[in-house]
Amino acid sequence: MRSFTAIVERCPDTGLYVGYVPGFRGAHTQAATLDELHANLREVVQMLLEDGEPTPRFPPQYGN
Repeated sequence: MRSFTAIVERCPDTGLYVGYVPGFRGAHTQAATLDELHANLREVVQMLLEDGEPTPRFPPQYGN
């Protein structure tokens, strides 16, 4: 099974955990607990992989 790195933050306004996979368009979700967030991220990544591999998105190169 492939693995992806997710960025997780806690929203100070709602208290919800928000997670996303950098460079994987559409791979983001939120949840009340870290366990729920992990399960949600796994589900969304699995669904997105059914449509094909993510296309890496890199910031534009300056000066090239």
